[in-house]
Amino acid sequence: MFDVQFITHFTASISYSDSARIALEGGCRWVQLRMKDASSEELKATAVQVQELCRQYGATFIIDDHVELVKQIGADGVHLGKLDMPIKEARERLGKDFIIGGTANTFEDIRQHATDGADYIGCGPFRFTTTKQKLSPILGLEGYHSILTQMREKGITIPVVAIGGITREDIPSLKASGLSGIALSGGILKAENPVREMETIIRLTQ
Repeated sequence: MFDVQFITHFTASISYSDSARIALEGGCRWVQLRMKDASSEELKATAVQVQELCRQYGATFIIDDHVELVKQIGADGVHLGKLDMPIKEARERLGKDFIIGGTANTFEDIRQHATDGADYIGCGPFRFTTTKQKLSPILGLEGYHSILTQMREKGITIPVVAIGGITREDIPSLKASGLSGIALSGGILKAENPVREMETIIRLTQ
């Protein structure tokens, strides 16, 4: 199993909810709503919209950062960055029924997240990406190989998803590395036909 996660983004002509619809129409079944600078009203309104879309398509719906909103609207889970609420605290607030993902850049991050009760890891960046302002050191394939080797040595089996500037050309090598999946964002929306681009990505990951 090699999963494709889509992290919402926007352009001059595509809104956050439009971007989720594009990903879903293209066959993606995991959407993370990420709206870092939105007001709480705007975020909630969009979250309700995107959640409805995800339910129509039978997709998993994750909200970035906002633990209380996840609980309030009954989303599937939350993704927590390094500066967001600690995973341990989120697990205490949400209980066992919600998915919790954590951002990692090193093996130590992953070990801590696994100990604290995360369900999966978004690990990156694979390469430079414009969607993150404060970038951790770039990992590349070598970085993933090193992290996955250390995980095997320590018996840590949490799923790890690569993130950060991934293109369709990267999929074969990332898939072969032992990762559990990839997360994509702006690259899909920049394609000439975003829905078809997502369809292609899904086909390449099968």
